[in-house]
Amino acid sequence: MLTTRFVNGAPNWIDVGTSDIDGATTFYGGLFGWRFQSAGPDAGGYGFFQLDGKTVAGGMQTTPEQGPPSWTVYFQSADAEATAKAAEQAHGSVLMQPMDVMGEGHMAILADKAGVSFGIWQPGRTKGVDRANETGALCWVELYTPDIPAAAWFYHETLGLETSAVPFPGGTYTCLNPAGAGEDAMFGGVVDLAEDPAEDSAYWLPYFEVTDTDATVAEAQRLGGQVRVPATDVEGVGRIARLTDPYGARFAVIKSAPQQT
Repeated sequence: MLTTRFVNGAPNWIDVGTSDIDGATTFYGGLFGWRFQSAGPDAGGYGFFQLDGKTVAGGMQTTPEQGPPSWTVYFQSADAEATAKAAEQAHGSVLMQPMDVMGEGHMAILADKAGVSFGIWQPGRTKGVDRANETGALCWVELYTPDIPAAAWFYHETLGLETSAVPFPGGTYTCLNPAGAGEDAMFGGVVDLAEDPAEDSAYWLPYFEVTDTDATVAEAQRLGGQVRVPATDVEGVGRIARLTDPYGARFAVIKSAPQQT
């Protein structure tokens, strides 16, 4: 499961690039109760979405040249330079070279073999988000890709991630966990892109925990968001829905099923 006791390879940050940061603040504020706090005059408009004073995500306004509005998932790296080189050696690419972020840490933006972009964050003063796996915070990530084995190999070579097959209604689900951490540390999964017929390019999808999936979907629509996949029960997992914000950034929400003991 996702926690803020971050280990190498696990997601430790997430942010949204949007064509309208004020509008996104209104949307996510209404949906999750987030408030936007600027990172300061030297941060180029970047800021933090906070819930009860704790950071749950980052965000900034982007231009069309920087790509369409989207969420970016960042994974912890002990050495951003080495991870970027590993991605290139695994036939991925470096979209943004590793750089220092005002002493808070080092970041880079990479892409896997299928062209899916993702971030890496080498912690400095900022270790990662303050909240995870709780209401209003990131709780799961999912990679939609045309080639699951190729993706599993790439992320193992680049981040050391391990995969496991978990029985799932209608088949198996490929889960991800950090190297050597075991299945208790699973934080995401890999899904065949064919299961999302509305999309023809691969992507990472973040999930946020909510208290009521149906109410969240209705509120997202009221605030101008779109429903990509309606609220659906997944046995043993919870009730999920896949959405976009008013500017097209994809995300999902889930009311997780109670943990069985």
